[in-house]
Amino acid sequence: MRGFFLVFLIFIFRGIYAQNWTGPIDSSSNILLKNRYVEIEATQAMVDMYNFNFDRAHRQFNYLKKQYGWHPLPYFLMGLNKWWQLMPYGTIETEWDEPFLDYMDSSIVLAKRLYEEVHEIEGAFFLAAAHAFKGRLYSDRGSYVKAAVEGKSSLKYLEVTRGQEEFSPEILFGDGLYNYYAPWIRENYPYLRPLMTFFPGGDKELGIEQLRQTARNAFYSRTEAQYYLMRILYAEEGDLPASMQIAEYLHNLYPNNAYFHRFYTRLLYQAGKYSKVIEEAEEIINRIDLSWPGYEYNSGRYAAFFMAHIYEIRRKYDLSRKYYGYAIEYGELSNAQDKGYYIYSFVHLARIATREENYEEAIRWYKQVRKITRRKHSANKEARERMQELRKKM
Repeated sequence: MRGFFLVFLIFIFRGIYAQNWTGPIDSSSNILLKNRYVEIEATQAMVDMYNFNFDRAHRQFNYLKKQYGWHPLPYFLMGLNKWWQLMPYGTIETEWDEPFLDYMDSSIVLAKRLYEEVHEIEGAFFLAAAHAFKGRLYSDRGSYVKAAVEGKSSLKYLEVTRGQEEFSPEILFGDGLYNYYAPWIRENYPYLRPLMTFFPGGDKELGIEQLRQTARNAFYSRTEAQYYLMRILYAEEGDLPASMQIAEYLHNLYPNNAYFHRFYTRLLYQAGKYSKVIEEAEEIINRIDLSWPGYEYNSGRYAAFFMAHIYEIRRKYDLSRKYYGYAIEYGELSNAQDKGYYIYSFVHLARIATREENYEEAIRWYKQVRKITRRKHSANKEARERMQELRKKM
């Protein structure tokens, strides 16, 4: 959940610009959030971005920049395009960090001018969003002081847009996140409660409903709201069917989005829909082999473990061993040796060897478990106990 630390940091508290626009603002059509023509121009680019066709999306966003270079929207969308390039990789890839931050900084400069000179609410929307995304990245990178600074700035402008959903349904996105996570922080992080007394209490049910409204009615924030709903319903609310419904919809709508693909496969696994898991997990591994955008080794670790466990349940041990081996390999390639699917791949290999009465091999796998885990880890405890039993049998 470290990646989501920003979500509550933004409620606790310029680099190299792609283009620092200094010309006149086009006051005749400056409210781009309500401009349907701009939405039509951006539609295919948004589809391309979420479907991981990043180059084509960038070209269209760049076309919007040429038309509306005085407005923060094109720069924000180009930054969002970089954001989704880095999304599947989590903390292991920083290639897109700098261009992402540059575009968001450009958006902030132009949004501040929009806020001060033209339209306060629209300017505040982009200021809140750009600062929040920057804070999310800094949080993911462990730069919590920078994340807090960005979060404080985001909150300042979020207060300006609060309750202004009649202006645009996009506004509900920030309100929904705040209303859900403000009480969630108090429940899950007691040491932050004194700090949270300075902020409105929030309402989790209202927050979910506002995110649902954004997912139904917004244009630019729609998929982001669906993404957060999917995560919240699964990880925080424990509503697997509702989360899976969104995950399936997003995967079907954007079948080449590696993040949505992985999340959907994970939920299928949690729901015990094993035949479908095999189908999707095999596709993930195939796409990794073919170097599809966003299909990286971390996704392979998930997919391989799911397949290995299913084959183990079905007593197809040769296939199970093969895919646990893949999970281990992908875990090492993604520097995820401290993650559960990596560790438990060794545990399950030991269990299979035990069932087949290959006790020496089982002990060898359990030794590896002890090597890569601390003594208090549940896998380490199992390894110690099972090794004693196996030695007695030998």
